[in-house]
Amino acid sequence: MNYKLLNFQTHGDERGTLVSLESNKNIPFDIKRIYYMYDTSPEWVRGKHVHRKLQQVLIAIDGACTIVLDDGKARHEILLNRPDVGLYVPAYVWREMRDFSYGCKLMVLASDVYDEKDYIRDYDKFLEEVGK
Repeated sequence: MNYKLLNFQTHGDERGTLVSLESNKNIPFDIKRIYYMYDTSPEWVRGKHVHRKLQQVLIAIDGACTIVLDDGKARHEILLNRPDVGLYVPAYVWREMRDFSYGCKLMVLASDVYDEKDYIRDYDKFLEEVGK
């Protein structure tokens, strides 16, 4: 599976810490869309879909959550709990976000604008499409 943890450079002093994100530098694509999730209760599962073309970087900018990734062959669980670490998720990787801590804020950087046709929301259809 081609996911990757990205460790972002931090800049800080007594005033605080800053992380800078730049397209095609520390983010491996042009950023076309940014959105974030917050006030998600720990019992809820978000995501439950795959993208045909879209790439994403997920960053827990506050709190923590678990990201479950599945390429049809293997499943991996990744804990995101640092604002200086992002999770790169390529196309055709099923993703679920779960186990949100109270106050978790999860930011997502996307390689394209929203397009419902890019989504596969049925796991069995995903497996059929990738030939698994």
